[in-house]
Amino acid sequence: MNSALKELLDLLDLEQIELDIFRGRSPEERIQRVFGGQVAAQALVAAGRTVPKDRNVHSLHAYFIRPGDPSIPIVYNVERLRDGRSFTTRRVVAVQHGKAIFTMSASFHVFEEGVSHQASVMPSVPDPETLPTFQDRMYELVGDHPELREWFTRPRPVDARYASPLTWEAFQNPELRSAQTNVWFRYHADLPDDPLLHVVLAAYASDFTLVDTILLAHGMAWGASNVMGASLDHAMWFHRPFRADDWLLYAQESPWSAGARGLARGEMYTASGDLVVSVVQEAMIRLTK
Repeated sequence: MNSALKELLDLLDLEQIELDIFRGRSPEERIQRVFGGQVAAQALVAAGRTVPKDRNVHSLHAYFIRPGDPSIPIVYNVERLRDGRSFTTRRVVAVQHGKAIFTMSASFHVFEEGVSHQASVMPSVPDPETLPTFQDRMYELVGDHPELREWFTRPRPVDARYASPLTWEAFQNPELRSAQTNVWFRYHADLPDDPLLHVVLAAYASDFTLVDTILLAHGMAWGASNVMGASLDHAMWFHRPFRADDWLLYAQESPWSAGARGLARGEMYTASGDLVVSVVQEAMIRLTK
């Protein structure tokens, strides 16, 4: 387990300061705002700690309201909306400086038998072990550029292997533009057998590359194009149990962008082809001068 993953697990271990009130912090990095996946993951941890152990989260719907300030803690207030016989519903509001920066509704469900089908088919892509790491891909693109090298060589909690072009590659070569992205990812460690933890880690990773799929369609890249982006809302559905320390293929597409906004959808598959998570996100994509 590398240092970045250890720190992430520590960030997800929220401090309970009162009944249904939790406090989380951000990593000590030189960033202007809190990573959206972190807020979503911490909010889901807060909600999950108020739910009976026999109920697993099956969906979340969230809105990013204001940029998070990484220099101060985030307070998560959990509202118990419903405790039914089969379903439990929670609402979480993340607060900084006395204002809401993020809201999320999450629903939990006891396991039940039922009809089963899967219409989606996992894309045919190379195995993750045959693909270079994200760091190796970026090194080929930017080499020894000091600022970029510091960014892409830092330890990361998630091992990501792209089976499709990076935004930086499409920026340099317009022929690589595409509205689809396929990324294998996993947390390289033996994680505890806690279903909520694996769901939370998938939520954290889900926000890394969705907006990139919108940029890829236009040959834009962070730091290389005059573009500013931010997540607006985020929805996830968790279909069946999975492990975040096993390889998951994150197949993403962007069906639309206009009016300074873009939509991206994603599906996570196990290596055996089981669809385990569906994701939808809308983001602000604003061109700057």
